Amino acid sequence: MDYVDKIINQSISLATEYAPKLALAILTLVVGLWLIKVLKKYFLSFLNKSSIDANVHPFLSSLVSILLKVVLFISIAGLVGIKTSSFIAVLGAAGLAVGLALQGSLSNLAGGVVILILRPFRIGDYIEAQGEAGSVKSIQMFHTLLNTPDNKLVVIPNGPLANGNIINYTIEGTRRMDFTFGVSYDDDIKKVKEVLEGLIQAESRFLKDPAPFVGLSEFGDSAINIVARPWCKVEDYWNIYFEFKEKVNNAFAENNISFPYPQTDVHLFQADAQSN
Repeated sequence: MDYVDKIINQSISLATEYAPKLALAILTLVVGLWLIKVLKKYFLSFLNKSSIDANVHPFLSSLVSILLKVVLFISIAGLVGIKTSSFIAVLGAAGLAVGLALQGSLSNLAGGVVILILRPFRIGDYIEAQGEAGSVKSIQMFHTLLNTPDNKLVVIPNGPLANGNIINYTIEGTRRMDFTFGVSYDDDIKKVKEVLEGLIQAESRFLKDPAPFVGLSEFGDSAINIVARPWCKVEDYWNIYFEFKEKVNNAFAENNISFPYPQTDVHLFQADAQSN
């Protein structure tokens, strides 16, 4: 009987001691989660007013929300009576173990942060990286998504992406188009250049500044190569690219300028027969 009374008394003593702390911890948890939700909402509102790409807003808001929740749980542990120093040590050890197990994922997370800070590209930019090329669809916590011109989805880890070479075809706003046309050695090069320059001047989507260039590039095995290098806006690049080639083909036909076939001239020499 004395043993039962002792257990009851200890239970009452523990309830009396920890009940207020537990109630305060629960109240802190409820209020804290509500505050985090409100802060996340205001943070998203701030991001919407900033110049940061809209598709990376979830990445940043989720990161801030996780950090605030970690701080909240550590605070609640202190209210309950758990020594925060020991709790932080345990979290640190667990974090180290998880970090070693997820080195690749953490590298990708760090790469995502680097991309957000340095901003080598934005949503919608056409880039080439890691052997792939396409328009940036979204920048996520661990990966960046690209849409290729033939509508394939490419997923590139942020770690290698942030540490590798990136070619951004969009960010400057203008691009130079490089055309090479092979003409016959019998054609009038001056006339060929005049035809190309006329076609460039007639195309309103080509830019006047920088000025276009037309000139002889090289003497090939079966043709003289003429280069045309006009400039255009990025959004007009592919439309002009195919249309201009067709216009050149028609203009060369009208002006009797030929595209020679690859050919090799063979010269035979007959030696005089030697008499025995």
